[in-house]
Amino acid sequence: MDTKKFVAVIGGRQTSKAILKEAEEVGRLLAQNGIVVLTGGLGGVMEAASRGAKAAGGITVGVLPQDSKESANDYIDIPVATGLGIGRNVIIARTADAVVAVGGEYGTLSEIAFSLQMNKPVVGINTWQIKGIIEASDAEEAVSKILSFLK
Repeated sequence: MDTKKFVAVIGGRQTSKAILKEAEEVGRLLAQNGIVVLTGGLGGVMEAASRGAKAAGGITVGVLPQDSKESANDYIDIPVATGLGIGRNVIIARTADAVVAVGGEYGTLSEIAFSLQMNKPVVGINTWQIKGIIEASDAEEAVSKILSFLK
């Protein structure tokens, strides 16, 4: 059985239009390459990445902090209601085969840390500059790097 690859696209709920544009492009490019786009299922970067993936005919999964699937953004195909609040960040990191961080605040930082602890590749666009993050200048470079890790 050929298991689909999941890439988490992580980042803040409130961010700039430029960051949202990059996140949407990351989602689109991942979906075009047959990757399932995994997010926290809410707004901001999560919604932008999911919108991009859906525009390209991709599959989206949202791991929600709430205990209600109805809290997912409109572009989520598979909502996972955890009721765990920020604890859901561990589930995102564990489920992802690789991670793209686009911008982000402390929630994103926790997802990056969990992912790095689990030896998952993390590519970052305008995000935290810490040891272990592979920097990319834009969505195209980020997805190219992610695809090379997934081979």
